[in-house]
Amino acid sequence: MRKLKIVIVDDHEFFRTGIRMAINGFDYCKIIGEATNGMELLKLLEHHQPDIILMDIKMPLMNGCEATREALKRFPDLKIIALSMYGDEEHLQSMIDAGAKGFLLKNIRTDDLDRALNAVADGKSYYSEEFLEFFTKRFSSKPEDEELFQALTKRELEILQYIVDGYSNKEIANKLFISIRTVTNHRANINSKTGVNNTAKLIAFAIRHNLVHYK
Repeated sequence: MRKLKIVIVDDHEFFRTGIRMAINGFDYCKIIGEATNGMELLKLLEHHQPDIILMDIKMPLMNGCEATREALKRFPDLKIIALSMYGDEEHLQSMIDAGAKGFLLKNIRTDDLDRALNAVADGKSYYSEEFLEFFTKRFSSKPEDEELFQALTKRELEILQYIVDGYSNKEIANKLFISIRTVTNHRANINSKTGVNNTAKLIAFAIRHNLVHYK
């Protein structure tokens, strides 16, 4: 079985050691490199092609947002999961805008890391529950966007909810007993109506505008 190739980017050796130990316990992963900042990551990518990068945000020389943007510019198929401390929730949107597929707290449990890696490898987005709660709390005082609700059909809102819940197109199709092509068409319509063309950004957008609920 082909193993997921992982790169860890963080300027704290103690944290990298902990993540390394956790990942080494997963039989479907292997760590192919580590870096202490964005500049080192970009040099590493000249010789190694990971499937997933675990990316710290606050680093010297080149931070996680800058490194994410540049890495994806050079290698668009990379999947990046941001790593953050408590109190860094404000960086969530900037990392999403940069192209990150997930956002994890640094005090994550091993099972959370396991779920995140599997979800992102499967093409889904993954966020620590605390960060989705941050969105709902931060924008709970905002009214629902009535224009968007009127623009989106009942089926589109239903599919949007499944997207936020982390389901793939195939899984959504199975849930709703429709074809994958139909799901793809609905997602294209959702993207057009919301003006968002990235799954991670769409999740943030949906929560921010109270278009979905998060359990």
